[in-house]
Amino acid sequence: MSDGSAELLVVRDGDVVTVTLNRPEVMNAMTSQNFADFGDLCRDLDRDETVRAVVVTGAGGNFCSGADVGPQAARATGAKPMVPLRNMRRIRESALAFHELQHPTVAKVRGVAAGAGLNLALGCDLVYASDDARFSEIFARRGLSIDFGGSWLLPRRVGLHRAKELVLLTEVIDAAEADRIGLVNRILPAADLDAHVDDVVARIVAGPPLALSMSKALLDHGSQTSMSQALEAEAQAQATNFATSDVREAGLAWIEKRPAEFEGR
Repeated sequence: MSDGSAELLVVRDGDVVTVTLNRPEVMNAMTSQNFADFGDLCRDLDRDETVRAVVVTGAGGNFCSGADVGPQAARATGAKPMVPLRNMRRIRESALAFHELQHPTVAKVRGVAAGAGLNLALGCDLVYASDDARFSEIFARRGLSIDFGGSWLLPRRVGLHRAKELVLLTEVIDAAEADRIGLVNRILPAADLDAHVDDVVARIVAGPPLALSMSKALLDHGSQTSMSQALEAEAQAQATNFATSDVREAGLAWIEKRPAEFEGR
């Protein structure tokens, strides 16, 4: 597994990996290299079956203000030629690696989550934020259209017309409004956010990892399939589960009236 970098901190505590975007001087705005490193990390994490949960957060009191606009400004002055489509395709591969990550992911959001930073948070399976968090699909203010999977994620989170309102008006909304429209799972007092996310992650880690990874995939793909296809996918997932020692452990734990100890086998 990648050890990250100075701008992408990776800390492992048992079964949990915490990834911290670490460019606090620019509210953790991500460069093209940051996006590439993040994609490489996600591919490494996906292959590591000893990981049970991934937490994504930001340093210095903010989550992520999106892509670093410095290179964009440089292009405008002719200072740094590049091929935008090639760059965006690299970013696409990173976003896809993140969305295909088999392990449950949790966003811990403080401060600003804007543009690609907001869509990075929405790409997590669960999103928890402090009551001082602020959110914006800010792309149009920079002359850009929505990216990092936001066109797919946002309507599924808040509905099509609410998504269009957020994107077309580029408003900055506060934590209370984000909670009201369903952009996040829950808003917590800033002092309680760490403890709440720790509790959520502990509950995920205590679950059966293979079963949870398949449930995640079933839910992610469910809106793109028919009922018949969904039922067949569920049947195949359950057939896989029934062959695992985790199902036997769940049965024994129920009989013995104790918590199950799942191993992902």
